[in-house]
Amino acid sequence: MKMKRSLMLLLSLCFASSLALTGCGSDTNKTTEGSDSPKTDTKTDDPKSVEPLEMTLRHTQVGADKQKRFAILQDVVKKVEEENAGLKFKLDGVESDVNRKEKLRGEMAAGNPPDIFDLFGSPDSKVYAKEGKLLDLTPILDELGIKDKFSSLEPFTYEGKIYGLPIGGSGEGFFYNKEYFEKKGLKVPTTMAELDQILATIKSDGKVPMAGASKAGWVPLMLANQLWSRYAGSDVTSKFVKGEAKWSDPAVVKGFAKYKEWVDKGYFKKGELGFEYAEYTTQFTSGEAVLLYDGTWKSSVFKAGESGEKLIGKVGFFNLPPVDGGAGDQTSLMRDVNNGYGFSATVAEDPRKLAAVKSFIKDLFNEEMQIRGLVDDGVLPAMKIDASVLSSKITDDLMKEIVNVLNESKTSFPAFDSLVQADVTTEISNIQIQKLIGNQTTPEKMGEALQKVQEEANSASE
Repeated sequence: MKMKRSLMLLLSLCFASSLALTGCGSDTNKTTEGSDSPKTDTKTDDPKSVEPLEMTLRHTQVGADKQKRFAILQDVVKKVEEENAGLKFKLDGVESDVNRKEKLRGEMAAGNPPDIFDLFGSPDSKVYAKEGKLLDLTPILDELGIKDKFSSLEPFTYEGKIYGLPIGGSGEGFFYNKEYFEKKGLKVPTTMAELDQILATIKSDGKVPMAGASKAGWVPLMLANQLWSRYAGSDVTSKFVKGEAKWSDPAVVKGFAKYKEWVDKGYFKKGELGFEYAEYTTQFTSGEAVLLYDGTWKSSVFKAGESGEKLIGKVGFFNLPPVDGGAGDQTSLMRDVNNGYGFSATVAEDPRKLAAVKSFIKDLFNEEMQIRGLVDDGVLPAMKIDASVLSSKITDDLMKEIVNVLNESKTSFPAFDSLVQADVTTEISNIQIQKLIGNQTTPEKMGEALQKVQEEANSASE
């Protein structure tokens, strides 16, 4: 009963940022019993009489820890190709940060994005939708009867129309090595002072307290974002674009300073500025680091056949504890539904491509495949699914623990890069956080530099 109540709370309260990665499709002409998938037949003519059609699909399921997600995508692709005679997808795998900040931006500017691509919701989808670069999915969702099946489409909605679909959401917190905690008599911290003591204990034991890999700025910014939100309030980032708060405000700077304090005390692995995200995971799965601050998507690593297989049953999850004098809800954590798929507006010009897109949406976004995402990849769906169904599918203790932590948080907030302008995101992700870690700036100067870019971005959008 407790688990069912928790899942109901998660579905009703948290699914503004439901956790998920979805799976692949069912038979085109029938639906699995209990599934809400529409019985839409998109099958085209005999393949022998149809001209070949190639479509490009940009995905970010690259790397060893995303193999199950890639397998799900491959099954969807195969199904869609079977349903659309002559169709062949060209799969283009690109690392997430590179896709979002480099490749897709350049392609959008040049007017030649892929037919289907990994798309960040807010603010990216709204920017591209305003420029007329994205396919309006509203009539397609109405046709398929799934418009109201999603937990939230807000990040992909612009002027009342839907321009993308979330494949899932994310929440962030600390994964920890339970075996090490038990061996050393450590308990999950309930205050920041207790966390500081745990970090010091781990350091004195010759272990790496927290995994670190800051070559890509978004990785350390997961924890930094949580820290400045603890000190200044979970709504502070949304106030920057309105001019109601500043990056240089003392409370925000306290968050930067806390992160810098942990860097200076050697609580992250030395040389982290040269490490990629994959190394971040390895530090934890190898046992070198005791704590890993990451998104709930990381739970998929601790399954049979994955890189963290040897830690099955030995990993726990907890929220960043409260800070003394912090503002607002001290249980708040980052949750959003910003990762998904978008489609080029030019698809509408080709009936066959449009039919393929409908197949792709039908086969990827349905209850049966959402459940597969849960079972295969250990994450909760982005679409509305009965709590009793979810309860029956969650079998591993780590996922149950994650659900409990999410339900214990009274509020949540989106990640900073979904709230501020692209120039501000670039400044903090590509410059300021690395300078702070590399001792090339101070928390105060970091705040001042960010505020300058913020004010320029605010003025440009007026």
